[in-house]
Amino acid sequence: MQVLKFGGTSVGSADRIKHVAQLLMNGGRKLVVLSAVAGTTNALAEICRELYNGNKESLEPSIGQLAEQYENLTSELYTEESAKNAALELVSNYFNNIRAFGLDMFTPFEEKAILAHGELISTGLLQLYLEEINTESTLISALDFMRIDQRNEPDEWYIKTNLSRILNQTDSKIIITQGFICRNHFGEIDNLKRGGSDYSASIIGAAIHTDEIQIWTDIDGMHNNDPRLVSNTRPIERLTFDEAAELAYFGAKILHPSSILPARKANIPVVLKNTLDPEKKGTIISNESSGNSIKAVAAKDEITAIKIKSDRMLLAHGFLRKVFEVFERHAVAIDMITTSEVAVSLTIDTKEDISNLLEELEFYGQVEVDTDQCIICVVGHFLQSEPGHAAKIMDSLKTIPLRMISYGGSKNNVSFLIQKEDKAEALLALNRGLFDL
Repeated sequence: MQVLKFGGTSVGSADRIKHVAQLLMNGGRKLVVLSAVAGTTNALAEICRELYNGNKESLEPSIGQLAEQYENLTSELYTEESAKNAALELVSNYFNNIRAFGLDMFTPFEEKAILAHGELISTGLLQLYLEEINTESTLISALDFMRIDQRNEPDEWYIKTNLSRILNQTDSKIIITQGFICRNHFGEIDNLKRGGSDYSASIIGAAIHTDEIQIWTDIDGMHNNDPRLVSNTRPIERLTFDEAAELAYFGAKILHPSSILPARKANIPVVLKNTLDPEKKGTIISNESSGNSIKAVAAKDEITAIKIKSDRMLLAHGFLRKVFEVFERHAVAIDMITTSEVAVSLTIDTKEDISNLLEELEFYGQVEVDTDQCIICVVGHFLQSEPGHAAKIMDSLKTIPLRMISYGGSKNNVSFLIQKEDKAEALLALNRGLFDL
């Protein structure tokens, strides 16, 4: 059985849903993981904000506008009146359910229940369309098998046991379920955070020991640079799990960073494919290396750089431990770090208020903060072991002011901290210097 995940843009219109249905016709048994229709989760999040703020006057227009978009989608998607009416009833029931959350006090539990509606609707619409075109399929609810534990990690035993039981109860060649949504260890509706449909597909693939996990989106694989800023990028045919994880973490938007781990642990290849051009090879991510070379460049925005300078640091035992403990207490992850005898500089990408964190750090020395920074990450295989790579990278960036450099922390990447306004120039310079483009 193959696991195929289709993102929001892949089901973003009636034509695209029809196209996805055609892709499911060929081959063997498939378990299809769907995201919400593009834009839905953002719209639902805005509805949740209005519920928190008690803006009942704007609530109905917001719900009504999103419901109308789905009503228009159903009118374009279905031909037969019976299928269209069934879809309209499905949409109406879900949006009436959303309206019901505005009748009493709104809580985080209810917010997660509302956010789940996007995937519940998209999977229901696809299943009804397959029925209309006389293609047998079975819709199963991710809420019946996908669960996270007390540490918000996948409950692997629970998922495998319940998913296997559900799959054994159907002979359908096409089985549809939701990405992103799950239950927590209390049994409440929860989710795998934004972009979590990739994660869902990887968890499911590992649970059923699939031969391959396919991630379908609107671009033909992971590119060697950001196609939004660099015009002549090209897809990468092969990446190792480590290389793909580095690129995903440092800004490559096509893949959610968490989705690599379950597939890597189970040694299952992940293939990135283009829904709009399915004949393209895409990118294969596996444990198989494709040689020592520079593969790609990625950029991560909204970075904050923090420098802690202390006269007491010279030979001071435990200084770094104390600094890291501050970040641990505030649950803030660190991306890059460089040290000297009297200072440590590091970067974070949290959007939360860090004033209390900074106040604690001032106990250990003078604290300097720079916002609106950007991390540029150059990814490849065994970059440190090959002479000339570092010189080539640095030469490409010779006109870009570099705030920090991280080299040697991983055998797969070299990272640079720069000003956000230098991002486009840096990506273009690396494209010319590293890929001759």
